[in-house]
Amino acid sequence: MSSGSQSRNRSKRVASVELPPGLFLRTIKYLRRDDVLVRLGICFLAASLMWLVTKGWQPPMTYRTWDFPTRRIVARVDFERDDWDQTKIAKDRAQERAKSQALNVYEHHQKQLENLRFTLKDQVFQVIRAESFADVDPSVWNKFLDRQEEEAAKRSETESIAAFEEFREALVKDADLAEFEKAIERALLDFERNGLLEKLEHDRGSNKQIIVQPEGRDVECRIVDNQLFVYSVGGDEPLSPIEVEDVRIAEIGAGLLEELVAQLKSEVIAKYVYQWFEQQLKPTLVHNPVASDRVARHAAELAANGIDTVKEKFLAGEALPQLATGVPFTKDDIELLRLEHRAFVQQRTKSEIVYGSLASLGMYAAIYALCGFYIAQRKQRLLKDLRHFVTIVSLYVLLVSLAQIPILTEWRAEIVPLLMFGTIITIAYQQDLALVLTAGIALVVVLTTGRGLNEFVIYVASSATAIQMSAHIRSRTKLIYIGSCAGLVSFATTLGASLVSGYPLGTTLLANAALYGFFCFLAGVLMTGLLPFVESLFDVQTEISLLELGDAAHPLLQELVRRAPGTYNHSINVASIAEAAADSIGANGLLVRVGAYFHDIGKMLKPGYFAENQGESGSQHESLVPAMSTLVIIAHVKDGADLARQHHLPHSIVDFIEQHHGTSLVEYFFDQAKGKSKDDPNGEEVDESTFRYPGPKPQNKEAGVLMLADAVESASRTLVDPAPARIESLVEEIAMKRLLEGEFDDCGLTLSELHTIEASLAKSLTAVFHGRVKYPNQHTA
Repeated sequence: MSSGSQSRNRSKRVASVELPPGLFLRTIKYLRRDDVLVRLGICFLAASLMWLVTKGWQPPMTYRTWDFPTRRIVARVDFERDDWDQTKIAKDRAQERAKSQALNVYEHHQKQLENLRFTLKDQVFQVIRAESFADVDPSVWNKFLDRQEEEAAKRSETESIAAFEEFREALVKDADLAEFEKAIERALLDFERNGLLEKLEHDRGSNKQIIVQPEGRDVECRIVDNQLFVYSVGGDEPLSPIEVEDVRIAEIGAGLLEELVAQLKSEVIAKYVYQWFEQQLKPTLVHNPVASDRVARHAAELAANGIDTVKEKFLAGEALPQLATGVPFTKDDIELLRLEHRAFVQQRTKSEIVYGSLASLGMYAAIYALCGFYIAQRKQRLLKDLRHFVTIVSLYVLLVSLAQIPILTEWRAEIVPLLMFGTIITIAYQQDLALVLTAGIALVVVLTTGRGLNEFVIYVASSATAIQMSAHIRSRTKLIYIGSCAGLVSFATTLGASLVSGYPLGTTLLANAALYGFFCFLAGVLMTGLLPFVESLFDVQTEISLLELGDAAHPLLQELVRRAPGTYNHSINVASIAEAAADSIGANGLLVRVGAYFHDIGKMLKPGYFAENQGESGSQHESLVPAMSTLVIIAHVKDGADLARQHHLPHSIVDFIEQHHGTSLVEYFFDQAKGKSKDDPNGEEVDESTFRYPGPKPQNKEAGVLMLADAVESASRTLVDPAPARIESLVEEIAMKRLLEGEFDDCGLTLSELHTIEASLAKSLTAVFHGRVKYPNQHTA
């Protein structure tokens, strides 16, 4: 029995020992936390946006203007480009051909034919009215004869009389001149509409057809369905082309005679009228060169538009002919390379697109993981602050987006947002974080814009210079100075990296280096203007704003001097010794000094309750119980924070006010309460928590320094003989007490830094309470 019981007890003991979960289980548990999932979701969203902005599914275009090709560039795929020279030649030929075939415009003076009809009617009437051949005017009669008959009439009067009698007899039988006139009008209808032409007056264009323009009306050209039509201005119907043979006087004889016979119903009359017209017809069409040129221009334009762009073809595997090794790319070269890249991207398969996308997302995930790991290890408060976390991730996405703008990448101006990002992170947080984040984003920019190791070195060197110099900004010209120094570094780095890579030293390389230098300087200028917005966005203060805030003329400080001069003097002393202590450990001494100015402003509301403001009237706590006195003392923290917010002091100054006592104990009144409780048989046990400040504990090194400086400066006033040894002992005692109470747990101070702070405070207080040589015969006051 005994043996079995021992065995069971041993099994229980073994089973009760539980090993901590392994790394995998701890990781799974960590990733299941809501706050972690939110941040992972933000990073995933940011990576997706960067993937869209950078077109992560396709490789980047790797060439820029002024780059030097160090090898032959071979076409990866078949592609073609527009050959504008050959296209221009083809268009010019088409235009010349169109102009040579364009129809000329002739203006038709129709009134001449109408007058001619009236003249014919009048002369026919004269022939009818003459009773004999002798009565007719020979000049009138001869117009009805053709040239040969007219000559014959001169030789034979008998034949002339016979011809006259024949014509007059035919006219007398058809004596209705009104009908005669209508017949002539119908016979001449086509000629009155299209006009008459003796010979072509143009020397260029079609010789077969012309455009007839009504007299007094201009023409306009309209292109409909890629065809050219000529209209009279305001007309609805286009002017039809006219065959030249239909209007040339020398070629219309047979047609005119047939029409006259058909309309006059008498071959005799038609013969003599035709002979009259043959002598009297004059051209009514006059060439219009202005309108003709207009038609020719439109015809040439239409012909040119109909010519397709001539393509120059390039085959995969062939070297691009116009790209010479060692010669910087021109804009035409970049355009050719861009066409080749576009063709390459278009011919990629779906699997290649998927692999490219996964590679891009994997790169973003790796960058986020590395930066996130660093933040988790070194900047946990930043990871916990969702607002600042989102701000940094948004800046990441914004910077990568700006780097993709073609005009920025073409001019190498992506270094501007890169330097500004590094400077902003340095101002808002710290240099080490800025270096890590900037290096990561420089890698993203280089890979997404198709650049190489040279550019990465230039970006990192320039950014590191700006980050290193941005730790302390005490004047508005400092940022311009930083930009200038970063520009010099980028200039030298560009030359060095390019020469090492085999680029020839020349004007192009010097111009590239100078361009990088200029954009670094431009980044400094832009940051000067953006500095107030950066301070507002991240709720941080540069040394410029801290110097302005620490001006003794600040309304709150002036009110503190008036209401609580002792507290003001205490604040000045604390500021002096705290700044030196902060500087000794590399913290922000100026921030500590300004924070010390305002850390006790809450005391101005009830100044008489604080020892430094009590005069000969004595302490006002004598009439209060310890608990009430404690409430009055503790209230100055909350009152000070409210005053600070009311006067729009920065959040960092409010933190000093709230944290400079941490959760420390108001020992004087606590001990007093304990003493009264002991003396009172019925007294209750004193609750220590009611005598402690509400906190929070100092959250950064600067707040920890101020807490210790405030405590030792106040305590040093109680020393009867402030000898250096006593001051050192006092400082060490107070520092140890705060350390053991856990007041420095959240501020990141190390023991080594705490010892350094103690030494600095002791040294400063020793200087404050320095001794003086007593001169002979000196009387005490």
